[in-house]
Amino acid sequence: MWDLLFVSAAAFVGGVVNAVAGGGTFFTLPALVAVGVPPVAANATSALAVFPGYAASALGFRAELRSFERRFVLRLVAVTLAGSFAGSLLLLVSSNEAFSAIVPVLLLGSTLAFVFGDRIRARAAARGRPGAARPGIGMALACVYGGYFNGGLGIMLLALFALWGMEDLSRMNALKNVAAFTVSTISVATFAAAGLIDWSYATAMMLAATAGGYAGAPLVRIVPRPIMRAAIATIGFGVTAGFAWRLVA
Repeated sequence: MWDLLFVSAAAFVGGVVNAVAGGGTFFTLPALVAVGVPPVAANATSALAVFPGYAASALGFRAELRSFERRFVLRLVAVTLAGSFAGSLLLLVSSNEAFSAIVPVLLLGSTLAFVFGDRIRARAAARGRPGAARPGIGMALACVYGGYFNGGLGIMLLALFALWGMEDLSRMNALKNVAAFTVSTISVATFAAAGLIDWSYATAMMLAATAGGYAGAPLVRIVPRPIMRAAIATIGFGVTAGFAWRLVA
């Protein structure tokens, strides 16, 4: 019971920070590992825990999504489906030892992407090529990563769209949310079919993360964004150090 309460609290906080600034994985993944869930199953269960938030975000940008040509969106979804499925299969064949070895690198990379996300997007926009929006290898590789380990995917996608020459952040977020929702849907379905999800925690975490997402909305208006981002980044670096310590201890 205490373990269930612990991971549910982590999912609630993860839902809050995803609503405010992103970075919920920094809470859900280590909480599951802390209560004894094997790393690969913890990653799969964490993906399911934050899944409802992606669905809500995708629905919130319906108007912006309609501004894109249907053919372009369908092609983007098709590439996303293929990449995320490949990434999910990659996790299925990863041993807990191999995944544990690479987790600190993935966490560090996603933390750095979180910290420098605005700069990365701005630099990508400076190098962007108007009219270059063609979902291809770059999109597929980003979604392979997303299917394997979701942390930092949003930053990667926004930077990629900026390189395509896109400038309207609302339209970019619309595409990002559709892609993230697609990646999450495919990966969660794959993990569930393979029996990787720990259902003793998953349902409660989904409910808690959803509640956290609603609770996070008022915080956007109260807590200064730089303070929230600094706190989440500190936690991200701390979690990275913790996983690295587990690896060498």
